[in-house]
Amino acid sequence: QVQLVESGGGLVQPGGSLRLSCAASGNIFELYVVGWYRQAPGNQREWVANIAPSGSTNFPDSVKGRFSISRDTAKNTVYLQMNSLKPEDTAVYYCNAQRSRLGFTYDYWGQGTQVTVSS
Repeated sequence: QVQLVESGGGLVQPGGSLRLSCAASGNIFELYVVGWYRQAPGNQREWVANIAPSGSTNFPDSVKGRFSISRDTAKNTVYLQMNSLKPEDTAVYYCNAQRSRLGFTYDYWGQGTQVTVSS
């Protein structure tokens, strides 16, 4: 069982920055793809970044160049650095850890942290 705890959300003005943290219950980075998703009211959950066990990172076009993802294996923590924030980035941000093995998918979620971009 993997537990994920997000932190770092809050209110920020357009153009500002925030860094979200996702603390995992153990060293999962060698086995799991860890990602960030977001969900705004009335919208489906949307993927915004992930980092693979290899360290490679991926982003959708909507955040590419503004968001970055990194990890600190000593702290079992993944970070989402968000720059040049826009009002449309307002959402609850969730951390996810996923792994597929022998035909099974192991999928864990954090409780979410609210990000509000507003003047």
